[in-house]
Amino acid sequence: MNPFSSLRVRNYRLYFGGQLISLTGTWAQRVAQDWLVLQLTNSGTALGIVTALQFAPALLLSLYGGALADRGDKRKLLLCTQTGLGLAALVLGLLDVSGVIAIWQVMVLAAVLGVISAVDTPIRQSFVIEMVGSEDLPNAVALNATTFNLARIIGPAVAGLVITAFGTGWAFLGNAASSLAVLAGLMLMRTAELFPSKPVDRKPGQYKAAVRYVRNRSDLVLPMLLMFIIGTFGMNYQITIALVAKQVFHRGAGSFGLLSTALAVGATIGALAATFRRGRPTRLFLIGAALAFSLAELLVGSMPTFGLTAFALIPAGLSMITLAQSANATVQLGVEPTMRGRVMGLYILCFMGGTPIGSPIVGWVAQAFGPRWGMLGGGLICLIATIIIGGYLARHHRVGLSELRGRLEQFRA
Repeated sequence: MNPFSSLRVRNYRLYFGGQLISLTGTWAQRVAQDWLVLQLTNSGTALGIVTALQFAPALLLSLYGGALADRGDKRKLLLCTQTGLGLAALVLGLLDVSGVIAIWQVMVLAAVLGVISAVDTPIRQSFVIEMVGSEDLPNAVALNATTFNLARIIGPAVAGLVITAFGTGWAFLGNAASSLAVLAGLMLMRTAELFPSKPVDRKPGQYKAAVRYVRNRSDLVLPMLLMFIIGTFGMNYQITIALVAKQVFHRGAGSFGLLSTALAVGATIGALAATFRRGRPTRLFLIGAALAFSLAELLVGSMPTFGLTAFALIPAGLSMITLAQSANATVQLGVEPTMRGRVMGLYILCFMGGTPIGSPIVGWVAQAFGPRWGMLGGGLICLIATIIIGGYLARHHRVGLSELRGRLEQFRA
């Protein structure tokens, strides 16, 4: 089995290469933006506001982005959104290097980035199958995650070097330049080799139709429900890792970066492992991945030393990306082409929409009961919820021993 089978497709190779360069710039910008906010304000509250402005638009616009994907040419739409993201980074960089940057400008541009990203993400997610087809989709989803996590490792390191040598503004300008790579990849694609779905006419009730479609499909409800719960209460490592590094182990920014790198390394291993899987993940696999993630988070929160915490974050990252990729592939492979954009918009809404809810709760728990309980509490909620969902499915949908028996028979054959 070829773990890089989707790279045989020329259009996807162009997309993959452009995304690797562009996402590295995106991660560098995230680090530089946080650092710039602290330089301007020295305020954690201001940092939280900027983060919320950048991610909250997903609550309002993911469905709209999905509807656009169903109605139009996804490649052309991505050319527009990726251009917008590059221009926003360029403006931020020019304001910074010229020395006139103010916190309100950072907030406005963070909101602009959030709006464009909220529209871009469901279009980008639903475009993957049009490049590679359904057979190679699980492999392409896994390679996308690999790209994301490699950039997550490389980008912050690049940002640290650029910020130290030249300042934050040049990290933003670098991200703007990196956008050219993904734009070039999109423009060089051979449109005749794509697998476009038939465009859907614009008409009233399209959002309600998508909700009804998902509501009547338990195989789609399961990954969305799991990702909402775990995305809300479990995947808050950007908060919990920082608190544990600073308040439990009394370490600085370098140690926080090391813990973040350990999580990213685990996620990269998980993404590479997923390239060997083919076909649509089963419900049993999704439940198992959710259980593994919950237990891994509890393990990280229980580690007594810094070194053991860093080591435990590797399986945590692996289980996190395994669950996320499996849920993504389950949704994309289970939906009809004319609904894919809107359904992916719903999926992203479930995945990311809980973050503005869960992050303050996790932060309050860590403040009230200690930093470790940010992880332990989130892990417990995810574990209990997964057990309840798994029990319900085993009782009402014959998921469990029968499905496991079938997989064992396939293995023996």
